[in-house]
Amino acid sequence: MGIRTPTAGRLPGQTTSRIAIEREQFAQMRTPAIPLGRFLWTGLMSVKVLVVDDHEVARLGISQLLRDSGFVVNDTTADGREVLAMLNTVGPDVVLLDVRMPGLDGLATLAAIRELYESLPVVMLSAYDNLTYIARAAALGASDYLIKSRVSEGIRHCLQRAVRREAPLPISPMARVQRIMREEVDVTQLPGEFPLTSREAQVLRHIALGLSNKEIAKSLSISVETVKEHVQNILRKIKATDRTDAAVRAIQSGIVQP
Repeated sequence: MGIRTPTAGRLPGQTTSRIAIEREQFAQMRTPAIPLGRFLWTGLMSVKVLVVDDHEVARLGISQLLRDSGFVVNDTTADGREVLAMLNTVGPDVVLLDVRMPGLDGLATLAAIRELYESLPVVMLSAYDNLTYIARAAALGASDYLIKSRVSEGIRHCLQRAVRREAPLPISPMARVQRIMREEVDVTQLPGEFPLTSREAQVLRHIALGLSNKEIAKSLSISVETVKEHVQNILRKIKATDRTDAAVRAIQSGIVQP
């Protein structure tokens, strides 16, 4: 079954700057303060959030939105490299982590967090509904993925579910991509030039999503060595020169639809 590759929003380098985009997104993000009694039954008043975003306007806007929604923002930082040290000192219940940051980006920071804190809820935040970002975040163990332009609509439920270790809502970008990544491939529907097993087709789908061998291994719960073996078999069977060529061919053939 085919899947769709990302159709991301405006990327850095285009005419509208990222800062301008975020200013526009957060200009109307604040919501009226919510009566505390509405959250007493949920335990949200004790939920501590660490906000990680390299843009001040985003950090301030998100932090105020969280406070207005009944959460406790116990710290913020603009640097992914500071996160691991802060986890020991501030002890958040959940981390809200921007994907694109200079230095150590959000996905690399997530991977580092998972090495030390396997079960700490981490919700990724991005201006871009980018399938590769979401798929990599899913493989690395993110709890959910929020789009900045829609953050005011879903942040309360998203963080609440993350803290409770509940799966993302079906409408979440994370849930959508997780379904794609788990989906079995009907090899009888593959083009003749793709004589692959079902598992190899799954691995090819992950390659087309932009995942590394380690991320594919985490997603499919197999070893990195097994992934490498599958990749070599895929390249040989479809006569691709490398994994980039394999991904392009998958898209061109319709296995992965742009």
